[in-house]
Amino acid sequence: MQTKLIFGIVFIMVFSSCQLNQNDLLIKFCQGEIDEHGVPCGYLNSKGDTLIPMGMYSYCYTDTIRTMGMVIEKGTGKIIGIDQHAQKLFEVFNYDNGPDYVRSGLFRIKKNGKIGYANEQGEIIIEPRFECAYPFKGKFARVSDNCSTITNGEHSVWVSNSWYQITKNGMRVN
Repeated sequence: MQTKLIFGIVFIMVFSSCQLNQNDLLIKFCQGEIDEHGVPCGYLNSKGDTLIPMGMYSYCYTDTIRTMGMVIEKGTGKIIGIDQHAQKLFEVFNYDNGPDYVRSGLFRIKKNGKIGYANEQGEIIIEPRFECAYPFKGKFARVSDNCSTITNGEHSVWVSNSWYQITKNGMRVN
C-alpha cells in the first residue's frame, strides 16, 4: 500500500513538471459560433484575459497558440506568423488558399519575394533566399535560385533549369 502511494506521488510530481503551463497557451475565440473569414476572432489566455483583441486580424488560422500562430494581417491580406504578444515574426507562404502546410517539421515563409523555411515554434530555420522552393519531403527540399512562374488560369507552375536539393539546415546537396 505504501509503495503504491509513493509511486502515485512520484508519478504526479513527474507528470505535473512535464505539463505545459496553461498560462503559456492562447485559445482562439470568435464573435458568435461561426469561425470563418470575416468573423472577428482574438485570443484569450487560460484565465480568460484577452491577450490579442478580437478583430485585430482579418482571420485567425491557429486555434491554440503555444509559441506561434498564423493569422491574416489586416490591410495587406498576407498570412503572417505571430508570437503570443502579437509580434509579427514573418510572412507565411500562401498555399492552397491558406498557410503553407507543415511538412517534415517545416513550412515555407517569404521575405522580399524570396522563400525560406520556419518550424512550428516560429523559428526561422532557413532564411528566405530561394526564388522557388517546394516543401520538404523527409530530409530534403527542392529549390531554385532562378525560376519563373507560368500561370494557366487559377493554377501556376514553377519552371527552372537549375533545381537542386537542400537539407533541413539549408546545405546544398546536388
